Amino acid sequence: MPKTFHPHDRKCAAPSFDELFKPTELALATATPLVARGNRPLQMNFEQQLRALVYFHLEEHTSGRHLIQALEEDDFARNHIAPPDGIQKSSFFEAINNRGLEQLGQVYQQLQNQASNILPAQHTELGELVGIDGSLIQAVLSMYWADYRDGSKKAKVHVGFDINRGIPSKIYLTDGKEGERPFVAVILSPGETGVMDRGYQSHHSFDEWQTDGKHFVCRIKANTKVTCIQMNPVPTNSIVFYDAIVLLGTPGINQTQKPLRLVGYRVDNVDYSAVSPHLISISL
Repeated sequence: MPKTFHPHDRKCAAPSFDELFKPTELALATATPLVARGNRPLQMNFEQQLRALVYFHLEEHTSGRHLIQALEEDDFARNHIAPPDGIQKSSFFEAINNRGLEQLGQVYQQLQNQASNILPAQHTELGELVGIDGSLIQAVLSMYWADYRDGSKKAKVHVGFDINRGIPSKIYLTDGKEGERPFVAVILSPGETGVMDRGYQSHHSFDEWQTDGKHFVCRIKANTKVTCIQMNPVPTNSIVFYDAIVLLGTPGINQTQKPLRLVGYRVDNVDYSAVSPHLISISL
C-alpha cells in the first residue's frame, strides 16, 4: 500500500516531494514531448517545468522571482527541481510563458483517471453527477491569446467537477470572451447528469442534451415563460412547493420541443426553480 498522509493525522509523516510527484511521472510517460518553438534548444524540459510549478505551490512562493531565488540558493530546489545546469531568470520566464498547455492538459487527464480509479464514489444512488461552471482568471498582458477587453487580459476556465468523487473531471481553458454553454456538450457524457446554474439556461440546448442522452439539473430564471403539461403531486412538509412536466419558453419563438420536469423548492425562505429531463427523478 502506498503511504498516505492526512493533515489531521499527526502520527503519519508527510510524504516526500518524490512521493507526491510519483503519479505525475506515470502520467508524463504518455504526454506529447515538448519541443522548442525556435532555433534555441529548450532550457527546461516539460518535467522540469512541472516540477517547478508543483514546488512553487507547495512552498507557497509569492512570485516567479522568489522561485528562481530558491532554485539558486536552496539545496533541495537546486538538486531536485532546477535543471542540472541551473536556469537564468530570462530563460525561466521564457520557458514558463510557453509552458506546454497541451502537455498540461494531457498530464491532468491522466492524473484524473488515476484518481477516479482510487477514490470511492459518493451518492451513487443519484447517478454520475457533474457540476459544470466557468470562471474568469486574471491574466498578464503578455498572454496575448487571453482576449477580454482593451487593456485587460483574462482567461476563462470551463470545469466539469465530478461531484461523486470530489475532483474535477474535465478542464478547458479559453480566452475570457468565450461562451460557457457550448462546453456542456464536451464536458458531459451520455448517461451523466450535469448540475448547472441559471447562466446555462438555453431551451435549444435543453432539447439537444436530451437528444444526446445527457441528463441535467439546471436552475432557471424567475421570468421564464412556462406551459404546464401535467402537475405532479407534492409531498406534505417538503421543501418542494411545485412539481410539474412543462415546456419552457414562448411557442413559435424559443419554446422547448421536449418536455421538462420543473421543480420549485424553498430553502431558508428563498424560492428556487430547476428543470431536468422529465424522466429524471429528483430527490430533494
